[in-house]
Amino acid sequence: MNTPASTTTLAATLRDHFARVVLPIWRGAGFNTALKLPYEAVSAEGHRPLPAERYRAMACARQLFVFSQAGEAAHANGLFDSLVHYFQDKQRGGWFFSVDTQGAPLDTTKDLYTHAFLVFACAEYGARSGNPDALAIVHSTSELIEDRFAAQHGLFNAALDADFSSVTGTPVQNPMMHLTEAWLAARAATQDSAFDAALRKLADAIERTFVHVPTGCIAELPLGADDNRLEPGHQFEWFWLVKQAGALLDGTGLDDALSRAFGFAQQHGVDPVTGGVCASLDEAGRIKDATQRIWAQSEYLRALATRDDAAARAVLPGQIERFQQRFLHAQGWYECKTAAGEVSRADMPSTTPYHLATAYAALPA
Repeated sequence: MNTPASTTTLAATLRDHFARVVLPIWRGAGFNTALKLPYEAVSAEGHRPLPAERYRAMACARQLFVFSQAGEAAHANGLFDSLVHYFQDKQRGGWFFSVDTQGAPLDTTKDLYTHAFLVFACAEYGARSGNPDALAIVHSTSELIEDRFAAQHGLFNAALDADFSSVTGTPVQNPMMHLTEAWLAARAATQDSAFDAALRKLADAIERTFVHVPTGCIAELPLGADDNRLEPGHQFEWFWLVKQAGALLDGTGLDDALSRAFGFAQQHGVDPVTGGVCASLDEAGRIKDATQRIWAQSEYLRALATRDDAAARAVLPGQIERFQQRFLHAQGWYECKTAAGEVSRADMPSTTPYHLATAYAALPA
């Protein structure tokens, strides 16, 4: 079935806003030219950098992905050099979580979320630039993750101390979701079939430990944990990942689970009037956190575009319009809003363009 012209036109307006408004922020005011690192965030008006207290490897990696995908090779080359220069722990292996305002190691935690984004960004950058050093990092960091972060039952710990000797964060779903994303990107960039087995093993572990059977949703904490929650945005994000994996994850049960999770998240987590996606639900579908974060809205757009059935095609154009009106503005975007539509976080983090870029790439062109 042909995509309605209105959907492609609306998607084009989002991409235009990204190219005209969002990317220039992070080439310009949002970029520390002395350190050659992106600031953590800029103000909504005037794009003034917020006072710097740290620079995170994950933020730099996300920016590397964004500018690589955008085809801005010169800026991407600089970000890759900075990533390696500041954040690689050459003595103990792996990557620092953050550096201080002078570029010296600050938080030396070995964080799975950070390492996953190193793999993800270097896969995108390496595939587009042909830089062999980036693709070598994809392999070496993936091997380190499998060796150092491994936990019981095929899971991975969320964090360890600087020399990997003590676990400081036990398995939670979000870092492993991004590890899934990273290994899918690594597989595409390197054509290394070793990632197939790693992805299947991880998917099996996620299904056993995190899938809430009544809803199909992937919980934030292992099933049975106190005060667990279901995040609609993560259901939409997982839905996209499983569809991207295709036959690779056949037999794991995640495809069926996430199809049900999509419906649950859409029914209980999306405001039928505004289209706003709430932050979290309990296991019965009651709202725990009504905050509407822009990343969850972008994941809903991407999931709708990926679902590509009659119902999703009918909803998508209106959802693009509501997203554009509610979360974008002439100088950038609103990071968080309340359910009533009030801005609850006005500054713009350097990590958000990654969410916008990945969502817009999935929309019809």
